[in-house]
Amino acid sequence: MKSNTAVKAAEALEEKQGTVEKTADKPWKIYFELAKPGIVMSNLLTAFAGFYLAVEYTSGYSLGGNFHILLLTMLGIALVLAGGTTLNNYIDRDIDPLMESKKERPTVKGTIEPKKVLYAGLLQSAVGIAALLAIQPMAAFIAMIGLVVYVMAYSMWLKRTHSLNTVVGSLAGAVPPLIGWAAVDPGLHMYAWLMFAVMFMWQPPHFLALAMMRVEEYRYAGIPMLPVVAGFRMTKRQILVYITALIPISLLLFGFGMIYTIVAAALGIGWLALGLKGVRSKDDTKWARSMFMYSLSYLTVLFVIMVVVHI
Repeated sequence: MKSNTAVKAAEALEEKQGTVEKTADKPWKIYFELAKPGIVMSNLLTAFAGFYLAVEYTSGYSLGGNFHILLLTMLGIALVLAGGTTLNNYIDRDIDPLMESKKERPTVKGTIEPKKVLYAGLLQSAVGIAALLAIQPMAAFIAMIGLVVYVMAYSMWLKRTHSLNTVVGSLAGAVPPLIGWAAVDPGLHMYAWLMFAVMFMWQPPHFLALAMMRVEEYRYAGIPMLPVVAGFRMTKRQILVYITALIPISLLLFGFGMIYTIVAAALGIGWLALGLKGVRSKDDTKWARSMFMYSLSYLTVLFVIMVVVHI
């Protein structure tokens, strides 16, 4: 299968060479695209929540007096995230040409040499880890673990070999709140671990819904996502299991107050209700798209409300 996939990728990339958009005069744009700014920004939201709440629950720590620490922490996390996503572009350059949703990646259009992508990813990761190390070694250690899991365990290995790739990738995606908290309090309060758990449980239903939307792309590229290897029915069940587990975990943060608790419960129940509709849905792709969009709103509202109730 690997050789067949490689041939398909080569053919797809060759077809695109005649229509490559010339963007060599804007290298900053290419590196910006490689960093996947949307993913970086959404993760920075959760990292900021971790930092802000750590300030609230750490006696004697002032946000105003340590604003430079906040900025350096966010910069370090952003660089590590950008480094990870850039390295993902480099690793996936053989399968991305087979996926319509990845056709605009610079590595697919051929607007940058692969070795430059590799060097950029390594440099961004190294500078980001160094910035976090200057703030708090624990923050740097957690970021390094997350980076290794995402790049090596997920991108290089499980994404290509097993449907558990989503679960393992979720471990890496759940660390931003921990990094933000560790920059203030390396002891990591129980709330930090609960925020990590919320992020971990949120990601499988989010990415499984996306995998359902792109199931034929993954099938063509030979990527064993759950909808490809087990079908939509099993994927729907897994989505419901994770959402059901997510609701009580999010409510364990009831110490954040009544407003947070009500919002978390409403968001979780709303997502579960939407998920249950999928059991009898006749248009699985449409349902998956609704679940995916709801998951984005869920994460944004939940982490924003975590901060707002502490202001």
